[in-house]
Formats: sequence, structure tokens, C-alpha cells
Amino acid sequence: MSTHAKRERLILADLLEGVGPDAPTLCGGWRTRDLAAHVVVRERRPDAAGGILIGALKGRLERVQEEFAAKPYEELLQLIRTGPPRLSPYGIKQVDEAANTVEFYVHAEDVRRAQPDWTPRPLDRVFEDALWSRLEKAARLLGRKSPAGLVLRRPDGQTVVAHRGAPVVTVTGSPGELTMFAFGRQEVAQVDVEGEQDVVDKVRGSHLGLPM
Repeated sequence: MSTHAKRERLILADLLEGVGPDAPTLCGGWRTRDLAAHVVVRERRPDAAGGILIGALKGRLERVQEEFAAKPYEELLQLIRTGPPRLSPYGIKQVDEAANTVEFYVHAEDVRRAQPDWTPRPLDRVFEDALWSRLEKAARLLGRKSPAGLVLRRPDGQTVVAHRGAPVVTVTGSPGELTMFAFGRQEVAQVDVEGEQDVVDKVRGSHLGLPM
């Protein structure tokens, strides 16, 4: 049975293939080639991937990522589709699900939503619940830099507090859209945001999420 992470991996690879190597993404100044190289390095070069979180290793990460970005684009896509090396921790199903489900979903949307005339992708309830479960666990970490209290709410009323404080901003949307918002893609997330307007503006412009 295919896992969420495996499905999202293939969706991401297909999107990268469809738009080509030089299309824009939502990841800063990265083009699709850069995003593909990032995904490959994260899984296959742990000696460099630590630079995603550790500042002292950032220079090495950038050098290695540039080396991979210079490879043929088709090779990068094949490496993404093939998945991690045999002895990689990501090869363990539980680790893959925990580490890659949201990673690949968000990056797939980074590609999709950077293109003109993009349309929302409908998600099934099982996958939405999986995303919500991960949001519940990570919300406080993702929202730690919010300039105000931040509450994430599903349309059915389920809520999670991402940051305690006052005044409070409440963000309502599907788990997929709340995931995009909480991972720093506030401007493209299809959500309703309630609160004092100046506070809402500050939250929308804040650095939410984690390095991916």
C-alpha cells in the first residue's frame, strides 16, 4: 500500500517535470532546478543537509546543492522518484512518513502555486487528517515567531494553538491550507484570517514555519 509520503514524492516529481527546470517556485529565489537539487541533497547527502538547520554548515550545503543543481534535470527527477539510498533512515517507512509527508506536500505546492493560473488541489479526508495530525504536533514550533497569539482552526471547529499571546489571530481553513500558512506560505494559503487588521497584517508578514 502506498504511503502518503510516497504519493507526495511522485506528485512533486511530476510537477517538477511538467513545468521544466527553470520555472519559478515559492522558495525565495529558487527555480525548479534548485528545489529539485534541495530535495535530492536532503535525502542523499546527510553530510551537507545539516546546513538546513545548522548555520555553521550552511556554506557546505550551498556548495553541494549547487553541484547537484548542475546535473541534468532528468537525473535529479529520477533520484527524487527513486527515493533515498538503501541505508538511509528515510528508507524506513515510519521515518519517511514522519519526515517527508509534509515536506513533499508543501514543496509540491511551492511549484504549483508559483505558476500562473494555478488551481487548488482537492485533498481526500484521510490525507487531510494526516496533515492535521502533524500540524497538531508541530504547531507550537511552527508558530513560535508569530507576533501575536495564533490559533489554527479547521472548518469543523477543531483548533490548535500555534502561539500563545494577545491579541489573537484565528486562521480558518482546510488542513492543507493551514499547513501552507503555518509553513510560511501565508500569502498563498486559501484561509480566512480573523483579528485586528494591523495584527493580521503582522502575522501574514511574519516568519512562520521551519527551514525545509
